[in-house]
Amino acid sequence: MKRLILLFFVTLLFTNINAQHTDGNIFGDVQSEGEHIPFATIHLEGTTIGTTTDETGHYMLIDLPVGKYVIVAKSMGYSTSKQEVIIEANKTIEVNFVLEQESMHLEQVVVTGTKTFKRVTESPIIVNVLESKNIQAVQACNISEGLKFQPGLRIETDCQTCNYTQLRMNGLGGGYSQILINGRPVFSPLIGLYGMEQIPANMVDRIEVVRGGGSALYGSSAIGGTVNVITHLPKSNNYSVSYTTHRINKAATDNVMNANVTMVSKKRNAGAVLFVNRQDREAYDHPGVTLNADGTQTIEKDGYSELPQLRNNSFGGNLFFHPTPNQKIEVSFTSLHEYRYGGEMIDKSPHLAQQSEERVHNIFMGGVDYQLNFNDDNTSFIAYFAGQTTDRDHYTGLYPVRGEYESDSDFDEAEMLHLKNPPYGHTDNLTLQGGTQINHRVEKFLIGSNVLTAGVEYIVDDIVDSIPQYGFGTNQKTENLAAFLQSDWKMSSSFTFLAGLRADKHNLLDHAILSPRLSLLYRLKDYTQFRLTWGTGFRAPQAFDADMHIAFAGGGVSRISLDDDLKEERSNSFSGSVNFDYPREKYIFGFTLEGFYTKLADAFHLQPIGADDLGEQFLKQNGPGATVKGATMEFRANYNKKAQIEAGFTLQTSLHAEAVEYIDGLESKREFLRTPNEYGYLVLMLNPTSRISISANGLYTGTMLQAKYSPDETLVPNEYRTAPSYAEIGLKLGYTFPVKSIDTGIEIYGGVKNLGNVYQKDFDNYRNRDSDYIYGPSLPRTIYIGIKLKTI
Repeated sequence: MKRLILLFFVTLLFTNINAQHTDGNIFGDVQSEGEHIPFATIHLEGTTIGTTTDETGHYMLIDLPVGKYVIVAKSMGYSTSKQEVIIEANKTIEVNFVLEQESMHLEQVVVTGTKTFKRVTESPIIVNVLESKNIQAVQACNISEGLKFQPGLRIETDCQTCNYTQLRMNGLGGGYSQILINGRPVFSPLIGLYGMEQIPANMVDRIEVVRGGGSALYGSSAIGGTVNVITHLPKSNNYSVSYTTHRINKAATDNVMNANVTMVSKKRNAGAVLFVNRQDREAYDHPGVTLNADGTQTIEKDGYSELPQLRNNSFGGNLFFHPTPNQKIEVSFTSLHEYRYGGEMIDKSPHLAQQSEERVHNIFMGGVDYQLNFNDDNTSFIAYFAGQTTDRDHYTGLYPVRGEYESDSDFDEAEMLHLKNPPYGHTDNLTLQGGTQINHRVEKFLIGSNVLTAGVEYIVDDIVDSIPQYGFGTNQKTENLAAFLQSDWKMSSSFTFLAGLRADKHNLLDHAILSPRLSLLYRLKDYTQFRLTWGTGFRAPQAFDADMHIAFAGGGVSRISLDDDLKEERSNSFSGSVNFDYPREKYIFGFTLEGFYTKLADAFHLQPIGADDLGEQFLKQNGPGATVKGATMEFRANYNKKAQIEAGFTLQTSLHAEAVEYIDGLESKREFLRTPNEYGYLVLMLNPTSRISISANGLYTGTMLQAKYSPDETLVPNEYRTAPSYAEIGLKLGYTFPVKSIDTGIEIYGGVKNLGNVYQKDFDNYRNRDSDYIYGPSLPRTIYIGIKLKTI
């Protein structure tokens, strides 16, 4: 009946229109399994003419020029459908679509691999996608907790006191990875210390990951790979609000509240997504090792935190506008405030604690993108501007101890100086980026077609950080002007050849750096792809995230300075892979095998240069070079959208060309520190009914070499230790109660992280602990329960 009524009014409308015009019209609907699909995209291929279905799944296109066209219907999570149509003057035709749901997104569109939109199976560069549903399945509160469940990636905690984290990609540390927000590198070296924990999970639509040399087009620091955090864009009118409370090993509480609201105009040409997030976590003290005067050890709690206190508030939004069908403007903004305190758990000012770190971050980041399509959609012009500003107050210090001074008067003087002028510091950081890009599709290029891309961009990062009492600080301004060219040549339905070149002129270098990239894709039938990729990259001689961190060791503070003769680090990367996915009516399964090899020249290395009155000192200098090589295996399967499994495992080695010194006076080692040779993940998601969701996840990390500074060298010497392998398991169960009268679902969920309570057992205790000696899961056993209201 609805269709007859719609047909009557459409016919009546078009009769009026046709009396005055000689154009044609199309109307219809889009369905899947008998249900209409709202907000599906409809367009005429090769033109700028298009629309979306309304809330009922129907659409209309009017005043269309006569001719033969291909009309396309697509929607996220469904296969794309195309139909040929002939539009005749003064005639109205009905074109309906039936889309098939995809078990896994084989046809998902990604942008990170080539800086242009491509289907993941057609990209010459492997792009892994972490979807928001996977982030929810592992109950990740931030992107740091979600990225653990990606092949070739590890998230490690590197400080026992403040818990700053690092992303490792294919065995390379955080300074080798480029983190983007909506394609823009506003994640500055400073934000890299804590930023992955500060970006809340509810602002993320998906995360695209490119590993290895395939990310050369993103410039300096993209040697290990690129992580592109893509925030939500409005697609429909909906909302969600949730509250989760966590109990950490029966000893501390972590409460998280978040909310999202999405709004889209009636014409579908403007919309906004707004999000808010609040986290309040208590500090947590885990039993560690106390060295006794007689040389024995005691396992006990010491009143010093292993998980810092956190108070995090964030809000932001994404907006889009289509002034005309061929123009798009996107605006994004995020405001983050975080308070972080770790060390002696006292209710006093940080400088009155025996040992502590305090951080107060205020961060604002955002960007504007403008895109214009023209030349029958064969050419697009993009202009963008993005930036971030960080205002940070911080404290890192130790309260003087009487026993460490030769006389009472020396102690009294040190205590008075500490109380009068404690080591508080302040940081100002500004990052700005602007650029333009043009893409042009050549339909007939020798053989096949080609998409040519050219662009230029400029980025500046200015950081001033100081702790006057330590005579320590960073005053660094980096500027980089870059230009890039790319040819994405689809020679046939089977072969695609990608060639790219980026030129960077960094202000800390007296010469330009050229970074080429080549990649070949061979598609065997529809479900198998073979890829070969080669690329070069570099890291500028500057301070990165870990270089700006002050750690505690042996009753002092350790600091890093840059060698005056430090020069850029260069890389040469190769990778090859085979990707297979086999879809059937009820199920799909697939796998990816990838081998990678990266050779570093003049690799950066932290050389110990002895201790001063404040503590250990390290000099960042060029080392002899290094090689990272290995293989990553992935497996994925989905049965009838009721059960899905994803797993990945990496085998690798990371070795310096020659042994390097990590601890002054101990033997040199070729192995990278904190770098296991084996690690992997698994995520299982079950949806037996539309109301029930069950998920299980697991992480495995193999043994790794660690440097261990003793709290008291008179009792135990400094040494190397091999951290044991470990595995952690998580579970989650949810049930949704539908309230159809208000189009709302109420989901009750609960679960556990680190079910086996596998957690480091040999933390140092008390004031003189080595805060860099940390490994293992980021949390001990944590039980959580929550409630979520959402649109259904």
